Amino acid sequence: MNSRIKQLVSTFPARRIDAFLVTQDTNIAYLTHFPASESWLLVGNRKASYITDFRYILEARKSLKGIGVVGYIKSKSETLFQTARRQGIRRLGFDPGHITLAQYRVLSRQCPSSIKLVAVSHPVETLREIKDTGEIRHIREALAIHKEAYKLVSGVIRPHVCEQDILLRLEDFVGHKGARFSFPPIVASGQNSCYPHAKVTRRRLGKNDIVLVDIGIEVKGYKSDLTRMFFLGRIPPFVQRVNDAVALAQRKTIQRIRPGVPVAELDLTARNHLAKNDLAQYFGHALGHGVGLDIHESPRLSQSNPAVLKAGMVITIEPAVYIPHRFGIRIEDMVLVTPKGCEVLSDDIHQ
Repeated sequence: MNSRIKQLVSTFPARRIDAFLVTQDTNIAYLTHFPASESWLLVGNRKASYITDFRYILEARKSLKGIGVVGYIKSKSETLFQTARRQGIRRLGFDPGHITLAQYRVLSRQCPSSIKLVAVSHPVETLREIKDTGEIRHIREALAIHKEAYKLVSGVIRPHVCEQDILLRLEDFVGHKGARFSFPPIVASGQNSCYPHAKVTRRRLGKNDIVLVDIGIEVKGYKSDLTRMFFLGRIPPFVQRVNDAVALAQRKTIQRIRPGVPVAELDLTARNHLAKNDLAQYFGHALGHGVGLDIHESPRLSQSNPAVLKAGMVITIEPAVYIPHRFGIRIEDMVLVTPKGCEVLSDDIHQ
């Protein structure tokens, strides 16, 4: 067993289980360092078993060290319970958030009487919140490409260029770097910027215009996520005021980041500053989220989340204001929570 699997096993006594079934691909990849597809991972107290079909058996056996590889032909669930019985498993945990109702019915029907299924919420996601040095290194590598990408954007943006032209230049650049996007990029100009997840269009930039660019880069499975604002020509006073308010809300929030701070407090800090500028009603989403193997990970930075910050978390801070039918401003940076405070990982990327 590797260190990540051992860490998961160490949580079993508190959860009153003696094994856990991992069904979500990203969680399996995190625990095994092996890309998962059509596979499950059964983690017991003393042994982990990778349950997969014929297509992946040879590659899995070659790549997975200290993890048994069990092939199935007809049914993953039947093979799962056969393996669990051989290991003497009595209380098998599973995450109800990662199986469908149909899958749960199959598991319940096929589960032998000697094994009890126990619902356990997000045990692997909790481990993934804290990034190790290797994970942080990969995120920094993604951000290095991000830095060059935004330099490219700043050189491309000019009057009469359309949103899709900017996107095509970004796609070409990222591909040549041997990376890929973490999610469909957002290039939103003028009124389009008031839509938080705007679709890229053929709209051409004007002499006095605003452009919101939100892209993520993936390197070795790890993601980055940043949003930057670009302005052409004269900035209207109200747009400038909104941009300044969002930027200051972000700075005030980042100043509060350190271990032990409730994530709800961060969201409230940004929202309160925007409220002082009569803009809070235009900020309709959470302040940010964790980033790693997935673009949206735990913790979610919202007022409803009781979690607190821990050293090793990598989060986004993305306050925003969207004025309907006019424009939107969003500024997003990635922040590493350190033992004594924080480090803005994207601090040197185009502001």
